[in-house]
Amino acid sequence: MNILVVGLNHKTADVDVREKLAFNGPKLEEGLQKIKALPDIKEAVILSTCNRVEMYVNVNNPAKAYEFIKDFLSVFHGIERASLETALYTHENVSAVKHIFRVAASLDSMVVGEPQILGQLKDAFEFSLQKKATGILLNKLMKKAISVAKRVRTETKIAENAVSISFAAVELAKKIFEDLSTKSFMLLGAGEMAELAAKHLMSSGVKDVIVANRTYETGCSLAKEFNGRAVRFEDFPHEMISTDIVICSTGASKYVLMKEQMHHVMKERKHRPVFIIDISVPRNIDPEINNIDNVYLYDVDDLQGVVDSNVQGRQKEAEKAEGIIAEEIETFQKWQSSLDAVPTIVALRDRADAIKKEEIEKLLNKLPRLGEKEKEAVEYMANAIINKLIHPPTAALKEDSEDKDILIATIRKLYGLNEKEE
Repeated sequence: MNILVVGLNHKTADVDVREKLAFNGPKLEEGLQKIKALPDIKEAVILSTCNRVEMYVNVNNPAKAYEFIKDFLSVFHGIERASLETALYTHENVSAVKHIFRVAASLDSMVVGEPQILGQLKDAFEFSLQKKATGILLNKLMKKAISVAKRVRTETKIAENAVSISFAAVELAKKIFEDLSTKSFMLLGAGEMAELAAKHLMSSGVKDVIVANRTYETGCSLAKEFNGRAVRFEDFPHEMISTDIVICSTGASKYVLMKEQMHHVMKERKHRPVFIIDISVPRNIDPEINNIDNVYLYDVDDLQGVVDSNVQGRQKEAEKAEGIIAEEIETFQKWQSSLDAVPTIVALRDRADAIKKEEIEKLLNKLPRLGEKEKEAVEYMANAIINKLIHPPTAALKEDSEDKDILIATIRKLYGLNEKEE
């Protein structure tokens, strides 16, 4: 049994290539069944996300299986086989296990520490399980990968710090307001980054959302998406009196909120804290506003500084995660190694039982007058002898050793465990 990974990701292929090779909707089930039916492939899992397409397979011959998979991908997706050569990568056995563990733990992601990949891996595994495309090896491997990812998240801080501008904004808001569920939020403008920050805020519990956009109709549409309400752009200073968090991205060429206006707002707010994030370039909020008490104003450079610091922190945590993965690879290898010996252990036990039955039958034929108690005693003694004789080779087969293959071959020869007897 060999574990093989065949795939491509954001590092090896542009988005147009990844899109062509994606297994979406009905393509996933069809693709999974066709890969499972390929020669030399016993089990299969397909992971297909926006940043990667990977196939995890249990094969006899990795080199042959790789060629079969390339042929399949070319035909299935209508792509020239030669064009796949530069995009695809492969991992075998220990390297494959390491790769899958790193993917699950988000160490191979575009953003290290992102949580989405683990859920995507779980879904991919569960789908293959439902379609009966997996067996003992991949079931164990995928469950192990999921547990490794959970251990990494428990024992490291790899996912704690924000590493995107939009998410960093939300993390700062949490430091100012401990409970975001009681806070109101205004989206000033409709820039992409601001919208993303808004989505992060809502996932953090913010429920009261106001959208102020120069085009009122666009504001209404966006407010509907957030289950909020739209206001006229010129009315936003008044709305700030009751708003705790403001994210601004209007695209204006000058300031849309001045210091004097903010003084008036804070007076009406009775100086309750307000958190303002100006993601606009050029800036849309007068930087002098930051000098007003209880006003917390951050621009895109402030946020980038937070992100850069957090990226460095995540890299340090990633090193700890790599150590955890190394430990877990060793554990998985020991388990996999024990699988190689299972057919020989079973055959050895069967061989011993067959000899025992044959010899007991001969003995009982010679001693027809033996009672049931005597027969049971003979059976017990025979079992004891057999167990003591096969215990040393069985224990040796269960041990993890570099010469396991030689040991298996030797035991099979010594005990006559040929194919027919199995």
